[in-house]
Amino acid sequence: MQRSLKWFASVTTLAMLFVLIGGALVTKTESGMGCGRSWPLCHGQLIPSQITPELVIELSHRLVSGLAGMMVLILSVWAWRAIGHIRETKFLAIVSFVFLVLQGLIGAAAVVWGQSDFVLALHFGISLISFAAVFLLTLLIFEVDKKFDAHSLVLDRKMKFHIYGIIIYCYVVVYTGALVRHMEASLACPSWPICSKTRIIPVQLHEWVQMGHRLAAAIMIIWISIATIRAVKYYKHQRVVYWGWIISLVLVLLQMITGTLIVLTQLDLYIALAHAFFISCLFGVLSYLVMLAVRSNYNKQKAQEVSRSTNTVPSMLLK
Repeated sequence: MQRSLKWFASVTTLAMLFVLIGGALVTKTESGMGCGRSWPLCHGQLIPSQITPELVIELSHRLVSGLAGMMVLILSVWAWRAIGHIRETKFLAIVSFVFLVLQGLIGAAAVVWGQSDFVLALHFGISLISFAAVFLLTLLIFEVDKKFDAHSLVLDRKMKFHIYGIIIYCYVVVYTGALVRHMEASLACPSWPICSKTRIIPVQLHEWVQMGHRLAAAIMIIWISIATIRAVKYYKHQRVVYWGWIISLVLVLLQMITGTLIVLTQLDLYIALAHAFFISCLFGVLSYLVMLAVRSNYNKQKAQEVSRSTNTVPSMLLK
């Protein structure tokens, strides 16, 4: 049973990743209206009579999202029953399904009634939360074997500050990136890293949106680098924290590289999809670090209770 649950959770996580990449593909190819103002049907037809590339992309995204929704629901119920005794399970099960439904409703509303670019930019972020919840639920299922030290961590205040701050800031960066796509501002600044070879300061809205995203991304790279240095210096003995930050640094650097190549290659589709893939993976890893930080608080409380009962101070609390 446990092996089957692990397999299904892994496939569901992969399906959610396809939902995210599919949404990015719809935006990049401007296929959002591939089925017209009709939802869930295409042009009001069960089987469309006129097939276009935009219709295929939009309809495929809808089908994958629907399939992923059913898989997430099954995983949530299955995990609830199998590992519901683990503290985070029920919360993640609810969040994963609720946010997936929410992103579907926003997508449907955008098709039927239309939405502003600022509202549409929320769509990817909401899908990202659902993906992260499914990803964490999958990791919880694998954690049952206790093959690594995720259950015994106690983090210091500075590390928890980095974890909480970076994931919130990362979400802001994700929103600015989605806004760039929906406002079609990806090539508003044709030069890199400055907006134009002849001037540094943006002069119109699309340029400000593009340069604002670049600046936000640069700050995130610096912040993650600082947190990674701290993890390497103080957390070598705690593998999940140590490798979590190293992986985060690699992913954010790949994110920067693909973001640069999007401009230099004039919106190459595959590079753009890789850009969405790397930020999705980065947010998933950061979400796991957040779960570890929350769990650290619980571990610290337990350690304090033990110390009070034995009149001793655990060494981990002296850090």
